[in-house]
Amino acid sequence: MARPPVPSTVTRTEFVSVTGQHIQVPDPQHLVHLQFRRFAGCPICNLHLQSFVARHDEITAAGIREVVFFHSPAAELAEHTADLPFATVADPDKETYRRFGVEAGARALLDPRSWPAIIRGSSLTLRGRFRAPAARQTGGRLGLPADFLIGPDGTVLAAKYGTHADDQWSVDEMLAYASE
Repeated sequence: MARPPVPSTVTRTEFVSVTGQHIQVPDPQHLVHLQFRRFAGCPICNLHLQSFVARHDEITAAGIREVVFFHSPAAELAEHTADLPFATVADPDKETYRRFGVEAGARALLDPRSWPAIIRGSSLTLRGRFRAPAARQTGGRLGLPADFLIGPDGTVLAAKYGTHADDQWSVDEMLAYASE
């Protein structure tokens, strides 16, 4: 499926988080930051999401709602994301990934720019800070990240398709797009 052009409009959809929360996208009251991550327990994803956890109050004060997708089954994802202060959505069949044109490929891990995050995230996993991922991943290990900022009317205000496993918006980048 071809990637949607930016800016495009997102049709109202209801997602259900792994905790059973119903999430409307777009949200008529908030900007929505959709994050597409790899798999439950991904060391790079864990490391990245901790930066959003640390600044969650600031993100919420900016009127932004975080919604994070993983291509893992809900039961497995819930074990890894129970402590996150934002919604996580399981998409093991990658239906929403396809809808948004989010891809996978060997370059996800082969690009040397992702290696520092792989090493750091894996080190924290080995030291018990993060729960280790399952040996076998339903959607594979080669997913690429993507970020979308969606306005209350459904307009995609900004988008980023990662070129390697650690190529996603920082909190500062996301907040900058939200303030434009």
